[in-house]
Amino acid sequence: MGTTLIFPDGVTAESFLQFFWQRRPLLMRGALPGIASPISPEELAGLACETGVESRLVRQQSRGRPRWKVSHGPFRAATFRKLPPTHWTLLVQDVDKLVPSVTRLLERFRFLPDWRVDDVMVSYAVDQGSVGPHWDEYDVFLIQARGRRRWQIANARPSPDNVLPDEELRIMARFEPDEEWVLEPGDVLYLPPGVPHWGVAVGDCVTCSVGYRAPSHRELASSWFEHVLEGVADDAYYRDGPMQPPAHGAEISPAAAARAVELVETLAGRSRAEIERWYGAFLTEPKPNLTVDPAEPPLTPDEFRRLFEARGAIYRHPFSRFAYLPKEDGCDWLFVAGESYTLPKRHRTFLQTVCQWRELHFGFLAEWLGESDCVDLLARLYNGGHLAFDDGA
Repeated sequence: MGTTLIFPDGVTAESFLQFFWQRRPLLMRGALPGIASPISPEELAGLACETGVESRLVRQQSRGRPRWKVSHGPFRAATFRKLPPTHWTLLVQDVDKLVPSVTRLLERFRFLPDWRVDDVMVSYAVDQGSVGPHWDEYDVFLIQARGRRRWQIANARPSPDNVLPDEELRIMARFEPDEEWVLEPGDVLYLPPGVPHWGVAVGDCVTCSVGYRAPSHRELASSWFEHVLEGVADDAYYRDGPMQPPAHGAEISPAAAARAVELVETLAGRSRAEIERWYGAFLTEPKPNLTVDPAEPPLTPDEFRRLFEARGAIYRHPFSRFAYLPKEDGCDWLFVAGESYTLPKRHRTFLQTVCQWRELHFGFLAEWLGESDCVDLLARLYNGGHLAFDDGA
């Protein structure tokens, strides 16, 4: 098997990003030839029974409201034994952080930045199972891993009010498809944000959805101003400057308004470097249910290096997201799980290697392990729980 998707004739990774990414759908027949489902329905149901795993069970009902009944995990095993033979779907989020064989699917998508990936959601559906016609505000690659699923899409972006009332899911009230395909194992359908779609299982099937994070402007603003507030002292208050008696009691003087503008600009104004640092931390921030525990006991850099040499390899924790920002002036930045680290830019190749590979071998890194900066960084990542000598498989 190759290291990336097999694009349709005439399409390359470069042309896909230029003409399709966030613009229009693309069906890729046989993009992953010979694929076998990286997880069985029984294993997926087992994950859905675990605490801390985000899962949903969607059942389509023939009568009454709501038409789609949604239940949230963790589930009991008995729940699955009582389900009908048709019209239900199990969906589990972040399976790439829990199952190594699903994690490996992401290697096929490295023509896109790692930090854009949100998760791989895996769904198992019995015949006619679906979550209804809907649209999402993120990019997704729908990988048919087992069985068949019929996909319908509409070309026109839907109206925000085109939703059924009284439904927990955002189900479209009116859905008029323009195109339709039945996907077989190995087929991949790319959908950009805002494209209405409806997938219905033809027999039982497994679909892996590689979703790409799309933070809203509200999320970005909320995170940024939280960051700003962290630097504001609790005992800092507005103070008047020189004043004159007002001509009218309710008048806000130009001087008072100017002082408020100056205060807000001072609080919100930050350097480019600080904004970049915040953004890298924001992009790698883990979900609340996907945090890691620090290593016990922590190791000094020398202790870490000796143990690394003895064990031979170290592995990235599957919950930890890595990204780096190269800087031509000053040090490069590494971002891991919402935290930031710096490294002199002469070690950029080392930083790229650490971010590129989930399994790091001592011999491969040996040329850098005589540098205290590099060993110190690896030891900090180990002590923070982001690297471990057990691969967790």
